[in-house]
Amino acid sequence: MYHHSASVARQGFGSATGLLEPSAPASDAMHFQRCTWCGTAMYHRLLCPVCQGSDLRTERSEGVGIVRHSSVVHRNTPAARNVSMIEMAEGFVVRGRVMGPLIGIHSGDRVRLSAAKDPVRGEPVFQLVDEPYRAWS
Repeated sequence: MYHHSASVARQGFGSATGLLEPSAPASDAMHFQRCTWCGTAMYHRLLCPVCQGSDLRTERSEGVGIVRHSSVVHRNTPAARNVSMIEMAEGFVVRGRVMGPLIGIHSGDRVRLSAAKDPVRGEPVFQLVDEPYRAWS
């Protein structure tokens, strides 16, 4: 039995080659799932981590959040890069990269989703919303 899937190659218009069609149109928005039973927000999951429900609806994020953890990674890259855990305003946590000086990214910094996307890892890229005041330490 053949089951048609949206992620398979389809015949292009007027061409003999198949083109891969993305399942959702590319945009600057970030989408996440919310469990319809318990209301838990999550990013790219198949089941709810709280109630194990599979009835998830897709919602659009505002794209603002707070850095919860940031670290500098040196391996497998020609230059150092940061990896940050961002808690979004909707309540889910996403791993991504924050643009800016590596030493200037701290827990508690407010960030906004950028139009850019990490070309290698496909992770979302964020930018600092404002430069917080920090006293000399």
